[in-house]
Amino acid sequence: MAEHPELLPYGIIREDLFRPLSRAGSKWWFTVTVCFLLVLAGLAAWGVQLRDGLGVTGLNRPVFWGLYIVDFVFWIGISHAGTLISAILRLTDAAWRKPVTRAAEAITLFALMIGGLFPIIHLGRAWFFYWLIPYPNARLMWPNFRSPLVWDLVAILTYVTGSAIYLYLPLIPDMAQLGAHNKPWRRKLYTTLSLGWTGSDREWHALEMAMKLNAVIILAIAISVHTVVAWDFSMSIAPTWHSTMFGPYFVVGAIFSGIGALIIVMATLRRTLHLENYLIKRHFDNMSKLMLTMSLLWFYFTMSEHITIWYGNEPKEMGVFGQRTRGDYAFWFWTMVVVNFVIPVTLLGIKKLRSITTAVIASFGVLIGMWLERYLIVVPTLVTPRLASATSVYSPSWVELMITVATFAAMILLYLLFARLFPIIAVWEYKPHSPEEED
Repeated sequence: MAEHPELLPYGIIREDLFRPLSRAGSKWWFTVTVCFLLVLAGLAAWGVQLRDGLGVTGLNRPVFWGLYIVDFVFWIGISHAGTLISAILRLTDAAWRKPVTRAAEAITLFALMIGGLFPIIHLGRAWFFYWLIPYPNARLMWPNFRSPLVWDLVAILTYVTGSAIYLYLPLIPDMAQLGAHNKPWRRKLYTTLSLGWTGSDREWHALEMAMKLNAVIILAIAISVHTVVAWDFSMSIAPTWHSTMFGPYFVVGAIFSGIGALIIVMATLRRTLHLENYLIKRHFDNMSKLMLTMSLLWFYFTMSEHITIWYGNEPKEMGVFGQRTRGDYAFWFWTMVVVNFVIPVTLLGIKKLRSITTAVIASFGVLIGMWLERYLIVVPTLVTPRLASATSVYSPSWVELMITVATFAAMILLYLLFARLFPIIAVWEYKPHSPEEED
């Protein structure tokens, strides 16, 4: 294993990183087929909901938000893997970021594409989604600027646009290389995407400036987007939601889950695409330290939020607090604490235990824990409303569960297709400055 992959000859690096684009094994086709079938099943479930209405879900009065909003917040959180991690590493010019940034940027775009669908799925009558678009209209019937759905639409569209540009810009030099030698249809695709790139000093200077400028912009957008998602809750007067802490709390949770997703993707790419010489232990060690930091921050915000509720002792909030900590949702609450704090701090905080395997184990736990956290924010509050006469029970239906499973399959499917068409590590970043070094 090469501890310094940048010391390898550029010709070998280029061959290693372009090789996954030229062949697809039986495992790749099997995984793609399974994921595609699950996505079709999710679309069929959504079709049932469009035909029969939201009555096929477990939503009821007063539980108007359920699994769809949980999934929405979860996927928007996952999207912070690319923007915050990649942008910060690029702006600080961290040398170890080279094999990590593109994998993170792809997570961002695909997670946003999936998460952005949930406000539309949650509408019920999805064909009226244009009511969410903030455009002038003579009758002033829509949009309702007080609706969180309008805020979400504006924030997510801005974020998707910025993330697509941020992913695309570093692809341009690699597209030019791939366009020179490839199959006819691929050559046409790569040549078109390279925008006539020649590699002149002027082009390199413009590209570097564009990437850094985009990194600065995308940082601001990423933080604002998850703050807007937090406003969906904190602008209400529901017990435990009306909190000024939700903005930073949601941003910290988003970065935390994004790091977990990125570590899992890195480990999977390392094993399946044989990138052991590029995604080395140092990268997982650095990402593990970031995850450990975010685990401590998450625990601080979680404790602060719940201690404030306990100290305030407001009856309606204490009802939700009791449901979470010792009532119907206590098992899931303490499971969340264990997988989000106890396991990461133990496995990643003790140097002798920290490894690629333990980082992946902790990451899976974090993804489970962060999904549970979103569920515990949404559901217990709604099943324990301010009016005791409106209490209800929420149990997700097969339609909600199938759509949820389909989103995870869609994420895997999109990533498999992306890694098959484009190099998952930026090859041009390893290019030597002098021609004689290329061999």
